[in-house]
Amino acid sequence: MKYLAFYDDIEKIVMYDDLSKFLGVNDDGVLDFSYPDIVKTAGHSCATVAGAYLIALKGLKALYGGKLPERGEIKVELKKAATDDNAGVVGCVLSNITGATTDYGFGGIPTGKYNRRNLLFFGADIEEDVCFTRLDTNEKICVNYRPKKVVNPMAILMSAIGPDATQEDKDSFAQRFQAMVKEVFDNADKVIEIIKK
Repeated sequence: MKYLAFYDDIEKIVMYDDLSKFLGVNDDGVLDFSYPDIVKTAGHSCATVAGAYLIALKGLKALYGGKLPERGEIKVELKKAATDDNAGVVGCVLSNITGATTDYGFGGIPTGKYNRRNLLFFGADIEEDVCFTRLDTNEKICVNYRPKKVVNPMAILMSAIGPDATQEDKDSFAQRFQAMVKEVFDNADKVIEIIKK
């Protein structure tokens, strides 16, 4: 897959997945997720996908400190319903990274280990955008994502599809749109707010 060079500069999310080790995917169970990995599963790169990636990157670091986050051992709650705005996209990204699913994921092995179902919740009774909870300690970290502090995705979109869009606006749209995504990543500490519970 050919993609923009700045994607390679985005920090990877590294997880420990005991199920991967158990099933022989690799020797140590360590998995890393790059932004291009998530772009491929989402099918596109935008401020929402970038934000979901940053929510996971920053939120899981805050939740686990210096330890590797444990994939499949994290409850994920989203304030919005799956069909509200782009919350479904955010949920899909977070599911890919954390392994958490609603009722459709892996149900585990007969011993009861490795269940991935009922760990992802939309329309949760929380104040923040997303909350992560460790199943082993019940520690919780919540995250807000505020892209409008640095970008205006809808304005860029409308500049290319609105009634006043020029051919130059249309031709430059993709480049300007991905420049906006880069701006989100360049200002991660401005657009992401971590709340410890």
